[in-house]
Parts: sequence; C-alpha cells; structure tokens
Amino acid sequence: MSVHAHTPAAAGPTGVWLVGARGSVATTTVAGCAALAGGLLAPTGLVTETPAFAHSGLPELSGLVFGGHDTSSSPLPKRAEQLAEQGVLPHWLPGAVHGELTAVDSRIRPGGPLAGDERGTEELIDAFAADLREFAHATGAVRTVVVNVASTEPAPGPGEWPASSLYAAAALRTGCSYVNFTPSTGLGHPRLADEAARAGTPYAGRDGKTGQTLLRAVLAPMFRQRALQVRAWSGTNLLGGGDGAALADPAAAAAKNAGKERVLVDNLGVRPEGDVHIDDVPALGDWKTAWDHVAFEGFLGTRMVLQTIWQGCDSALAAPLVLDLARLLARAHEAGLSGPRPELGFYFKDPDGDSTSLAQQYAALLAFADRLGEHR
Repeated sequence: MSVHAHTPAAAGPTGVWLVGARGSVATTTVAGCAALAGGLLAPTGLVTETPAFAHSGLPELSGLVFGGHDTSSSPLPKRAEQLAEQGVLPHWLPGAVHGELTAVDSRIRPGGPLAGDERGTEELIDAFAADLREFAHATGAVRTVVVNVASTEPAPGPGEWPASSLYAAAALRTGCSYVNFTPSTGLGHPRLADEAARAGTPYAGRDGKTGQTLLRAVLAPMFRQRALQVRAWSGTNLLGGGDGAALADPAAAAAKNAGKERVLVDNLGVRPEGDVHIDDVPALGDWKTAWDHVAFEGFLGTRMVLQTIWQGCDSALAAPLVLDLARLLARAHEAGLSGPRPELGFYFKDPDGDSTSLAQQYAALLAFADRLGEHR
C-alpha cells in the first residue's frame, strides 16, 4: 500500500527521508534548508532557485520536512556543531537553526542491519517501510522522496542484499520517490527491477557529481570537440571523514571510480591510460583535494599537459544537489511521472541517461523544468 496519494503540493508538506541522516551531507542539507527557508543565507549552488525553475511548480524549501535512517546515535545538533568547527557550516548557523535540527533529529530512526541483527531481508524492509509510513502520518507529508546519502558500500556478491537496497525496497513499497546519491547498489539490485517497474514512482541516480567528475564532464568534451588527442588522464583524491574511511576499502573505491571512468569514456570515445587513486586522510575531515593530470597531443604531434587542482568541501557541494533532486523528484511524482528520470543526469556521475556531457545534461534539465511547468 502506498504511503502517499496523488495530492496537490498545497495540501501539505513534502517529505525528504535521508538514508544516512546523521552524516555530514545530510546534516548540511537539513541545516542549509532551514537557513534558506528562514532567509538567513542566499541559495548559492541551488540550481532549482535560479529563474529557469521559477515556473516549474517545485515545493518550497519552507515546505520540506525531513526524517531518516542512520546507524549512528549522535544527535543532529551536535553533528552540526562539529561541522561548524571544521568550517563546513558558518559558526553561528547551528545555534540559529537548533530548533529545526532538534525536530528533525526526533524523526531519525535506527538503520541497519547492525552487527548481531538477526532479522531477515523481508523483516528489515518491512521495518524500514513502517518508519516511512509513520513519518508521513506524523508530518502530514503528501509525498516523500527517499535520498540515499550514506557511505559508499562495496558491490554485493551474488544473492546478497546490501543495506542500500533494503532502503530502496522500502521506498518502492511505500510509494516514495527515490534518489541514489551514492555509488552503492540501491535500486540497482536485480531483485528490485520488477518492483521498480510496477511502483509507478520516479527515481534517479546514481552517485552525485560534486567535484572531480564535474570538472571532467566539462573538460573531456572540450578535448574531443577541438580534436585534441588525450593520451592519458590520471587523478588522485585526498579526503577524510566518513567517505574517506569507507573508500579506503578497495571494493568501495572501485564502485566510486566506475562513474569517474564512464565520464571520460563517454566523452572521449576511448578509455585513456591512467587511473584514479583515493587516499583516506582523516585530518582533512569533510574537505577534499582532487588532482588531475591530462597528457594530450595537439597539432603536428605537439605533446602538452593540463593539470587541475580541485579543493572543496564535499558536504557543501553535495547538499544543494540533494535539495534540488528532492524538489524535482517530488514535483515529477506530483505530475504523474514514473520510472527512471534521465533528465536529472546533470547531477550524477553514473546517470540513467546516455549523455555524460554536462552541457547536454543541463539542456535536458532545463527542458524538464519546462515540462514540469506544463503539468501545473
């Protein structure tokens, strides 16, 4: 049974259920939304707040209500204070939105499976689905978007059910839209294909494009369009925090790097020499540095090099994308759209659509904004 009926946006709030709700990205998303809704800060980085989306009928930021799952018990206000100490959030922001953070924290439910949890797959999915139903009932949310922002998982073995897929199954069974912002399996589990086709809800993924791959999606088409032959493209990432620890696992790193490689292959037409290395540097916390070294050949065989350095805060780069996707999927659901939404490939390393060129993806996104406006 679906949690949500097809109800106009004005009838009630829009739910955003964050898997990994006490992590850095989720905390920055919740604190940032509260700050923007309260007029405390400008919506920098939020594409859906640009004029192109003014007519699309998206839910207002003030109309979003948050909850989620997490295996951590650290309170959300405390996590926000830690992020402020690292310079991720303005130092004054945790205090200014303390009430909103506390309210969301009360709606976070224990995730899983935890060590020693003897519940089977169906029991876990049922439990997570019950949490989603209770959230909708308690908040009055007319529809909910489930967004996976948890740490990256290794690819599962045959027959295994990773946690990300349990949450995705719960979203399907409760009529919620779904976003996989990670490279984890999520809705891509083969056992969920038929259920996803029957669910009648929109979904998008996977793996948010926030830094190094965003830059690659811009630069790779440039080389091809200028007929410059890329001989090698190598990269290194230094990052800390939860992602740094998770990606120290080679299997998890492999899942992450697959999307980075796809952007190059799609846009260059060949796979250049070189790999991406990911190093866990705990001292960096939520900040990351990405280096790229591009060896290319120009006119008369002249050999040249382009090097880039990207230094950024992962959570501050990801949070506005999470808000954009939640608003767009909620509106798509309201408009009666279902299935994969390739129009949202602009936001992902490994999108549902064919193109990984940022310019083409942005054009598709703007066309989608117009389409949503026509359904009002």
